[in-house]
Amino acid sequence: MSSTPSSGRPANDTPAPDAPVTLDELRALFDKLPGPDLAAASAVATREAQLTKPAGALGRLEDFSQWLAAWQGRATPKLTRPRVAVFVANHGIAERGVSAYPASVTKQMVENFVQGGAAINQLCTLIDADLRVYELDLDAPTQDFVDAPAMNEQECARAMAYGMMAVEQGIDVLCLGEMGIGNTTVAAALCHGLYGGSPADWVGPGTGVTGTAFDTKLQVVTAGVARHRDRLTAAGTVNDPMQWLAAVGGLEIAALCGAILAARMGRTPVLLDGYVVTAAAAVLHKIDPRAIDHCLVAHLSAEPAHRLLCEKIGKRPVLDLGMRLGEGTGAALAVTVLKAAVDCHTGMATFEQAGVSGPV
Repeated sequence: MSSTPSSGRPANDTPAPDAPVTLDELRALFDKLPGPDLAAASAVATREAQLTKPAGALGRLEDFSQWLAAWQGRATPKLTRPRVAVFVANHGIAERGVSAYPASVTKQMVENFVQGGAAINQLCTLIDADLRVYELDLDAPTQDFVDAPAMNEQECARAMAYGMMAVEQGIDVLCLGEMGIGNTTVAAALCHGLYGGSPADWVGPGTGVTGTAFDTKLQVVTAGVARHRDRLTAAGTVNDPMQWLAAVGGLEIAALCGAILAARMGRTPVLLDGYVVTAAAAVLHKIDPRAIDHCLVAHLSAEPAHRLLCEKIGKRPVLDLGMRLGEGTGAALAVTVLKAAVDCHTGMATFEQAGVSGPV
């Protein structure tokens, strides 16, 4: 495993010595999840009530200021150091023709990220964000989950531990993105196992597949879930979300799970980009619904199942722009909204400061 950032230092190619390296060690972290800083959130609410505007007039911007304060642990939230972390991997099921693009595009897009030619590069420049791109063994895709588990438990745990290294002190918000041909198929299989329903509830066009290719994608998800159905409860949903992640997931999705979990341990706010990243968060949510309280869904993907998934995890997206690119693009755009929330909260005058009469 290696990281190829467009800026900043690369990550190590192995987990840190003290990083959890088994699924049991990762499961144990759920008993240690820190909560929000309620005093910081209360301080923001108190100041919000004194600003020169009617109560609630800035709508969700006011909620975002409190959310940032609570997870940054600051009575005065700030957003000067955003980071975008994009995790990249290949998938065995890509060979079944579930995407409009060949698996070789994954590696080609990494080079595009490095050269600054992707959409996420432009958006990182716009929001002045540090971009890190983490490759996860692109020459060794996961197994085809129709025939075998995508990963064994050790591979899954190591990928999660690797993802945890993307979280460092001093990050104001962590924007999570992904790249990997075939990974909307993987996300669909994950969600079908986590929440039941029919495969058609969770399968969408992804990179734009239609007709026979779409039918193939639907069949792959159906067969993959059936292949591992012994991991499901009698009620039709997963007994152990981490085992299900290993069975039908991907290395980049496991790394995303690790990054989200590490961000929670470090009280770092997280913006989730799109269907695949939200599917990773759903694995943690299924274990403990409180585990992703430090996360916002950045945007509503045009991938149809994303709306249903947001409902399942109880998250209302920040933006709805009809996007479905991935790469962390929706998360990066949502940073602009959070910056607006912070600037309004910290820069506006109070009624007393401005000499403006308050509400009667």
